[in-house]
Amino acid sequence: MNKEIIAYEDIKTFTTRSEEFHPLNWYKQMLLNEPVSFNELSNTWHVFKYDDVKRVLSDYEHFSSEGNRTTISVKFSEDNLKENKVNFVTMDPPKNRKGRALLASAFTPRSLANWEPRIQQIATELLENLGDEELIDAVEGLSNPMPAMVMSDLLGIPSPDIAAFKNWVDILFLPYQKENQEAIEQKKSKAIQEFYTYLLPIIMQKRINPSDDIISDLIKAEVDGEKLTDQEIVEMTMAILGAGVETTSHMISTTFYSLLYDDVKLYSELRDNPDLIDAAVEEMLRYRFHMSRRDRTVKKDNQLLGVDLKKGDVVVAWMSAANMDEDMFNEPFNLNIHRPNNKKHLTFGNGPHFCLGAPLARLELKTILTAFLQRYTAIERVAAFNLENNLTDSATGQTLTSLPLKAYK
Repeated sequence: MNKEIIAYEDIKTFTTRSEEFHPLNWYKQMLLNEPVSFNELSNTWHVFKYDDVKRVLSDYEHFSSEGNRTTISVKFSEDNLKENKVNFVTMDPPKNRKGRALLASAFTPRSLANWEPRIQQIATELLENLGDEELIDAVEGLSNPMPAMVMSDLLGIPSPDIAAFKNWVDILFLPYQKENQEAIEQKKSKAIQEFYTYLLPIIMQKRINPSDDIISDLIKAEVDGEKLTDQEIVEMTMAILGAGVETTSHMISTTFYSLLYDDVKLYSELRDNPDLIDAAVEEMLRYRFHMSRRDRTVKKDNQLLGVDLKKGDVVVAWMSAANMDEDMFNEPFNLNIHRPNNKKHLTFGNGPHFCLGAPLARLELKTILTAFLQRYTAIERVAAFNLENNLTDSATGQTLTSLPLKAYK
């Protein structure tokens, strides 16, 4: 049994792909005029202001993850309502504690320190593969391959199989479409089965000969005397891949787009002041990562958002819009890496379901950006590039399919 998917097109329809890619005008309108609003077509409430979004995400006594409807079309198992250690993202505390703790055992600060040189090596390899060409594609050459290569390395999956599991992730992240959802569900079910068939022998081998990778860590992880089964490790690995590949790829590509089109002076500023890269990463996450949102189901009648909410109502919290709230961020619709509080963005969520992979995502973006800045003295737009023709639907919103640029050493 699966949750009912709330169609994004019932919530908001954009006239162009470009408008959806960076929907600042819509966010501005909703923040000013409809900060808490009801959408009749989708039968859902929507919140946009920073404090309201943060409350909905963190106050699980009133806003539950355990609903029967969702805006998230990503699928990692045949039953996303089943309460098990893997589906902890759909459970409230304390039920989510065990699954979250088991996953957290693979994302420790020690692990991150061990992963850093491996990620740096991958970034170096990708840049070397670009050769001496001035015209490069940041999507094809960097944002698509890097997260897949990183996750395959950290999970302990053989590198020749990167393309296969990148394809599985792409299928699992296909967005909900009313007109052909049955065909999409069949594709996702097939991808889940293929991934299970592929990964199960690897897990069995690692049980005998563990190595320094996430799958081995998941095999060894134990909470309250309980460990993950092979099936649960397959599903957990699928979830890690989804979060670690699709969203990180989107994050990297939109960062390079921003350097080319939001502030053309920023690249040289970062090259001259590499100590600003951490701040740039946070501002990119605040300003450029769309469409970040989470849904919650009202547990009991309340007026915590200033309206009458009834038990069973669905509330969608728009983190990307909250990142544009002028009550939290000064001049929020401007890109500003010197913003003193840019790390307060809600891109990774808040509360009991804050993204465990956030430190890894930050590290990947910082690493590829640092390596690129060290290699190239300047970048330049390609005049013939048309944004509208280089975007495609995904579960993360409109995603770049290509981003050509000229890079000079």
